[in-house]
This record gives sequence, C-alpha cells and structure tokens, in this order.
Amino acid sequence: DHLDGILFTHEHKDHTAGLDDVRPFNYRQQQEMPIFAEPRVIEQLKREFAYVFAEHKYPGVPQLSVHTILDDQQPFDVLGLAVQPLRALHHKLPVLGFRLGGLAYITDANNLPDSTLEQMRGADTIVLNALRHEPHVSHFTLSEALAILEDLRPRRAYLTHISHQLGRHREVEAQLPPWVRLAYDGLVVEV
Repeated sequence: DHLDGILFTHEHKDHTAGLDDVRPFNYRQQQEMPIFAEPRVIEQLKREFAYVFAEHKYPGVPQLSVHTILDDQQPFDVLGLAVQPLRALHHKLPVLGFRLGGLAYITDANNLPDSTLEQMRGADTIVLNALRHEPHVSHFTLSEALAILEDLRPRRAYLTHISHQLGRHREVEAQLPPWVRLAYDGLVVEV
C-alpha cells in the first residue's frame, strides 16, 4: 500500500524489472519515488526504461527521484534512516547489499569480503540468498548461507532468492535452525 523508496542492489533484470510498477505508488502517494543505486546501475535503468528518463515524458510514466550511491563505504540517508552499503560479489559482478539499523540484506551473492561480514555483525535480522543445495557460480548454496549465518548469529534470519531446486518450503524449513526461515512474497520485516 505504501512504498518509501527503492534500493537497487545491481542491474540484473530480475532485480530491476519492476520499476514500471512504481506508477500506482506515484499516483497514491502523489510524489516522486526516491531510488538509490550505483552509477552503472542507474545507466542500465536509463537504457532499459528510457521512457521513464526521457526529457519529454508522456503522462503516467513512473516519477522518480534518482540518488546515486558513489561510495560503498559511506552510509547515506533515506528518509532519516542511515543506510550502510554492503559490498558483495555476484560471481565477478560487484553488487550491493544494505544495512539499515538492525537489518542486513544481501541477495545475489556468492562472496562476502571480511569487511562486509564485519559490517553485518551485530545485525538483529539478516536476509541472505540461498539459491539451492548444489554449488552455483554466483549464488550461495543453502549450506554456505547457513555457515555465514551461524558465524554472524543474528536473532533471526530469512533466506531469499531461493529456487525450486531448493525443495518444498515446508520440507526445507523443517531442516533449518528455528531462528532461520525462508522468505516469501509479502514478508514484512520491521526495522
């Protein structure tokens, strides 16, 4: 019903394709939607959604307020909330996760530098990708994600970016520690 802003982790289509769905939020909230991304991600958005960024826009296109993340080591402000970028690798592609207060969010990653792990340490809630059981070139497996979570030991954790190859929701959750759950569409995590 309400969306305050959008943090882009990287430019892959499965993480950007919903940009056009900002329209109803513009209409309901009567304001531009702030988006935050690294320069290369913004350039990709401009190519894929040229009509949104055109000089002469037709009525009804998504209205955006674009904010560039220039330094992945410096927190930035989103509506009074300090957001710390978290650097990760998605195979060889540098991507971002984010730390917002007690929440650390990393998706589409298979490598976290020690500095990122330290920035995540102490988070109350961690959302981390776990694509499947078998190794993958650009995503954590379930066992890799669980090892990271065991090391960081948040109060609760959600696994996201899961595939059908992971198994059925109920069966997978039965094998997880009680403080780790699978994320699902519509999940709301309080920050």
